[in-house]
This record gives sequence, C-alpha cells and structure tokens, in this order.
Amino acid sequence: MDRPAGRPARADAQRNRERLLEVAAEVVAEQGTQASLRDVARRAGVGLGTLYRHFPNRDALLEALLHRRFEQLAERADALAATEPSGRALGTWLHEFTLGAGAYHGLSGALLATLNEPGSSLHAACLVNRQACGRLLAAAQRDGLVRADVDAVDLFALANGLAWIADQAPSLADRRDRLFGLVLDGLAPRSSGESP
Repeated sequence: MDRPAGRPARADAQRNRERLLEVAAEVVAEQGTQASLRDVARRAGVGLGTLYRHFPNRDALLEALLHRRFEQLAERADALAATEPSGRALGTWLHEFTLGAGAYHGLSGALLATLNEPGSSLHAACLVNRQACGRLLAAAQRDGLVRADVDAVDLFALANGLAWIADQAPSLADRRDRLFGLVLDGLAPRSSGESP
C-alpha cells in the first residue's frame, strides 16, 4: 500500500513487513516458490489482508525476499569486472548466479518466467542481473573469449536451466558443476572450420 511521499511506515506496519519476510523465507524454503501465502500470513500471526497490503502478489513477495541477493549479485559483477580477467569474471559470476537460482524449489522456473512478464515485480529485479551479466559478457566478447552471437538472455536462460535441472532432478545435482563447465565450453568462439 502506497504512503504519501516522505511519510515513514508506522512502526507496527514495518514490524509486520519484516515478520512476513522472515516467515516467508522459512515457508518458501520448505514449500518452494509456490508456497501458500495463507500459510505465510498464518505463521506470521497476521491476516491475509495484511500480507496483501505489503505484497500484492506472489512475485512481489519473492522479489522482496530476493531483493538483497539480487543487489549483491549485481554488485558482485562490478567487483569481479574490476578485479578479474573478463573470462574468469563472467564464469565466476554465472556460477554464483546458478547456485542462487537454485536457492528455493521452483525459483529457477519463476526467474525464467520473468522474461515474458515485464509487468512482474521479479522482472525488474532480474533485469538488473541480466544487465550486470551483459556487462561481463560484453567484456569477455571484446577479449575474444565468448562467441559474438551470445547475449545476456542466453546466459540467464542457461544458468537458470542448470538450476532447474538440479531442482527437478536431484539425482543430477552433483553433476551441476560438470554441466556448468560444458556450458562454458560451448560459449567459446568456434574456429572458422569447426561445425556446430
């Protein structure tokens, strides 16, 4: 619910929001991204209307849960770009993103869905990460380390795809790093005579 500009949230409203986020993190960890919002409200000791005043839909709640993590990933991209060679910076960031996308059951699918939902709360948060990835990708492409036909959406989809595999097929989770290495190998420029 919007407040007039400059007017701080009431202390009880802020406490309710923080409590909802704390409980939502637990419930989403247990049930995945399709967790019952009714369960979140009940466990937080507030009514469902209170939850919806703070988070009008599931995406808004997930975005709030993931907001700091997404900010940290974007900051991490900038730090890696400043301290690591471009190929290592991109690989390290993509690996960290892939692990983060697997933090909650169903998260990778929810993140992929944002590609086609520009009005979603998660879309804006994911866009920040795609832009950070795009900057790392452009540097690696300038250095001739990544194929020119790859873009940030490709990498976002691939990283989420790897997280989705581990999420949907836990028996393959221990292969995530191997699969990640195969993806990185596939990003390398091809020699002129090499067939796809």
